[in-house]
Amino acid sequence: MIYKENLQKLLFLTVQTKRFLFMSLDLHHSILNQLASTIHARRQSDPSLSYVAKLLHKGEDAILKKIGEESTEVILASKEGNSEHLIYEIADLWFHTLVLLEQHDLHPDTILNELARREGISGISEKAARPAP
Repeated sequence: MIYKENLQKLLFLTVQTKRFLFMSLDLHHSILNQLASTIHARRQSDPSLSYVAKLLHKGEDAILKKIGEESTEVILASKEGNSEHLIYEIADLWFHTLVLLEQHDLHPDTILNELARREGISGISEKAARPAP
């Protein structure tokens, strides 16, 4: 009887944990979609009033330069060992990659779909299966 009760508790906790995980993933996916929508809307904004509109107006080279800067800041924050600083810099990097996706008329879901496709596939195998450039 104790085994059955323990199994029921374990199953309940497993279900609750998965429910929380899915709720958490939905929340984060929702934030990503909301941010992508905001970036898309800013495309039509006045570049003198919107940072995103200004970047998109300047074009891909300006966006890539900003991504390069943010990438460097991520590296420096990582080497510094300050988790809060690292999180802040990675958020900046992700934001600017979302702007780049908008520049190319792509939605973050295309990246999430690619990551989902790769899930469970060895990185070495996945890379070997890519067509030669």
